Amino acid sequence: MVKDIRIGTRGSTLALVQANWVAERIRLHNANVDVEIEIIKTSGDKLAADSLVSAGGKGLFVKEIETALLESKVDIAVHSMKDLPMEIPEGLCMAAIPERAEQRDALVTPYLGLAELPGAATVGSGSPRRRAQLKRARPDLRLVDIRGNVDTRLKKLDWGEYDAVVLACAGLERLGLGARIRQKLPFDICLPAVGQGALAIEARCDDKPTLAALKPLDDPAASVSVRAERALLSALGGGCLAPIGAVAVIEEGKLRLIAMVADADGGRIVRRQGEGSPDKPEKLGEAVAAALLDAGAREILQDMRPISVP
Repeated sequence: MVKDIRIGTRGSTLALVQANWVAERIRLHNANVDVEIEIIKTSGDKLAADSLVSAGGKGLFVKEIETALLESKVDIAVHSMKDLPMEIPEGLCMAAIPERAEQRDALVTPYLGLAELPGAATVGSGSPRRRAQLKRARPDLRLVDIRGNVDTRLKKLDWGEYDAVVLACAGLERLGLGARIRQKLPFDICLPAVGQGALAIEARCDDKPTLAALKPLDDPAASVSVRAERALLSALGGGCLAPIGAVAVIEEGKLRLIAMVADADGGRIVRRQGEGSPDKPEKLGEAVAAALLDAGAREILQDMRPISVP
């Protein structure tokens, strides 16, 4: 039986909220386990002012934490699923995917919603995926990059630098800022990032006591949806730079997956969807990826090198 669990996490406010949420659930299911949180500074934190794409992608937020896990400096790692690269280092495994939070993106604005934003309104988002889709929905908007953590972005909005900002609903709600959400953007307007709203808990594959302690935290529905989305991303080339959105949900016993691939400015967007068995989420992800590639996503991806296009 495991006696204590050390959680490795980033030191951001949201990361600590998520790590503490996991810690409480471990304690709930393992009354005699002592849980500690170890803050690990990642390359992504050190390069916060730089472009993640040019610096190496979102994997920069997990590399040092995974290294600490492999070196047994911590026992588990807690990440936002959308930050987790497709390739998990040898010796580590996905120990649990807890119940998933809201998957949609949030429009934060003093206006009533996306349709009510004035013409040529300035909308801040750090995500090319969000900007590409919003450009399709409202070509008149001025979509610009925005830097900083959630609090900084909200302050920039409140100071009048932007008419609206777009953030993940899950992050705002986990931070107790759900009241700031003016509109949860529907999937027909803005598909979320792969894994958005889900947490990834990694552990060492040979650490059987810790794996057993984490087993009650795994949510089957969240696991199925994330596996479908990540299979789709893998089939599209894994770490490709193009804006990609996807959402998988279980409805009436069927697993439904909707996905899109866009170019950088939103001039070309391909969307496809499919249904399959929840027992075979990877098969559905690969099928929808193939449909996207055949419908024009292949050309979009080829134009956005360096990537590997199947």
